[in-house]
Amino acid sequence: MRLFIPMLALIAMTFNAHAAESSATPKTALVIHGGAGFVPKDAISDEERRAYHAALNRALDAGNAVLQRGGSALDAVTAAVVVMEDAPQFNAGKGAVFNAKGGHELDASIMEGHTRRAGAVAGVTTIKNPIKLARTVMEKSPHVMLAGGGAEAFADAHPEIERVPNSYFDTDKRRQQLEKAQREEAAKGKREAYNGTMEAPTYFGTVGAVALDAQGHIAAATSTGGMTNKKWGRVGDAPIIGAGTWADDRCGVSGTGWGEFYIRNAVAHDICARMAYRGDSLEVAANEVVNKVVPAAGGDGGAIALDKDGNIAMPFNSGSMFRGWIKPDGSRGTAIHEGE
Repeated sequence: MRLFIPMLALIAMTFNAHAAESSATPKTALVIHGGAGFVPKDAISDEERRAYHAALNRALDAGNAVLQRGGSALDAVTAAVVVMEDAPQFNAGKGAVFNAKGGHELDASIMEGHTRRAGAVAGVTTIKNPIKLARTVMEKSPHVMLAGGGAEAFADAHPEIERVPNSYFDTDKRRQQLEKAQREEAAKGKREAYNGTMEAPTYFGTVGAVALDAQGHIAAATSTGGMTNKKWGRVGDAPIIGAGTWADDRCGVSGTGWGEFYIRNAVAHDICARMAYRGDSLEVAANEVVNKVVPAAGGDGGAIALDKDGNIAMPFNSGSMFRGWIKPDGSRGTAIHEGE
């Protein structure tokens, strides 16, 4: 009898522990970025700063609303990126930079980690929200990436994809950036400008999101207008799976920075591969790639990353990165510069 009572108590304690564990709210997490680059603090007015933080918070709210109602990570990153594509503060969608011809060419990609499904578009010119078309490529085509006129033709077959004139993406700020870039290019002369080298751009406004849903699934998405004054149909890392975007069953990444170097070093995939093959933590892997591999190659930028436990990493080496996060415990924040 003496032995029986403690055993009953032990069984009850074990049952209660399992019940508490099963009733606990599953972990969800969300991290977003609005681009990395060198943006001096005194170059942003108080009004602009408030607008940036407000846009980041709207994106966090949109993605988190999906997660809190039990929605998928894929829906969450789509919702967050759409908000940033619609915000003129960022170099994606409405605020996309101008190319050398005075127009806009947009790129985007999305990936679902546990299935490895992915979709991407490059060089589209009339798609209001390129991330929606990238997802449609993933879900309604046999392909991963469509580009230019082909991507536009694919959109023609999907009336749910909203179309806009290319001028919709115009903003005064981006036009001023184009005019400044072209003045500087003219001053240097075409021979020097096209000698096979490039100076680092001073601002990147690519947007991205990575989410962990209540089912333990991860998704990542990235969208951009590319580089100011870009030529020859240049495409950066944002629509390239493994370079600017990656998600698997344990890790998700969206990059932002000098795309040529992110492509050459498969940055998004490398971060997750270091976790899978070397057992690195998310923080160690992300910092190693962004703060060592990319600068050693000559590039700069940042990334946001998230693992299956809800850990978040946001390394950048460019002086600033517009970013926001909601951790599994519900704590949240937005920031622009180092130390914030």
